[in-house]
Amino acid sequence: MKIKFYLPAAALILGLLSSCSDHVYGPALHKSDIAYMPKPMSMDSVKSATYVSAGLVLDFGNNLTDQLTSGQLNISEAHTFKNFNLAYGAFTSLGSYANYDLQQGDAHYFKDKFFGAVGGRLSGNFYINNDGRTDIRIIGFEAAYSHEFGDYAKFRKDVTGDPNFYTDTRTELFTGGLTSEIVFHGRKPNTQMGFRIFVGETFGNDNIYNNNKNDYVTYKTPTYVAFSYFIQLKQYFAVVEGGTYVQFRVGLKF
Repeated sequence: MKIKFYLPAAALILGLLSSCSDHVYGPALHKSDIAYMPKPMSMDSVKSATYVSAGLVLDFGNNLTDQLTSGQLNISEAHTFKNFNLAYGAFTSLGSYANYDLQQGDAHYFKDKFFGAVGGRLSGNFYINNDGRTDIRIIGFEAAYSHEFGDYAKFRKDVTGDPNFYTDTRTELFTGGLTSEIVFHGRKPNTQMGFRIFVGETFGNDNIYNNNKNDYVTYKTPTYVAFSYFIQLKQYFAVVEGGTYVQFRVGLKF
C-alpha cells in the first residue's frame, strides 16, 4: 500500500517541477567558491608550507536538473604562529554547464556551455593546543574572490530581460564567513586529519534567489554552509568538501 501511495506522489512532484516555465541562471561558482586551505599544525617542526592541489567540483544549477562540472587548480602559502595561523593563495577553475532544463525548441536552448574562473582566497584561525596533539581552531575566517569568464557568463547577459528568464549576471563574486575547525595527529606522527565547518554568505544582490513572484524551485539559499574533511600523510593530502556542491582534491605539501 505504501508503494502505491509513494509512486503517484513522486509523479506529481516531478510533474510540478517539469511544468515550471521559469529558468534561473546564476554565476558558475555561486555558493561553491570557498575551498579548504590547509595549514601547518602548531607542533610541526616547520611552521610555513606551500600547498598545491588539483580537484573536481560537482554542482547543480539553480534549475536543479542542470549540472556544473569543473576542474580546479589551487596553490596557497600557509604560516602558523603562536595561537594564530594564516593562509593565502590563488586558484583557477575550468568547467562546463550542462543544460537539462531547456528542451529543444525552447528559446535559447543549448546543450552545454564553457565557464572558467580565476581568483584568490584568504583564511586564518585562532587556535589552542592543550595536549600536544590537537589544534582546536576555535574561530576563524574564510574569504574568496573570483572572476568568471566564458560562454556561460555571456549567455546570462544575453537572456537577461527575456520572459521567464531570471539571471544573476555577476562575473565577480566575493564570499566571506566564519569557520570552526579541529585538526589532530593520527596514531602515526606523520598523519594529520581535520574537520571544518564554514558559515557565511556571498555579498551582493541575491534577489533572484529570494523572488517569490515566479514559479521556479531553487536550492540556493542565502546562507552558505560547507563542511570539510582533511587528511595528510607525509607530504600528500586530500580534501573532501561539500555543501550544495561536492569537491574532492588531492595535493602536495612543500
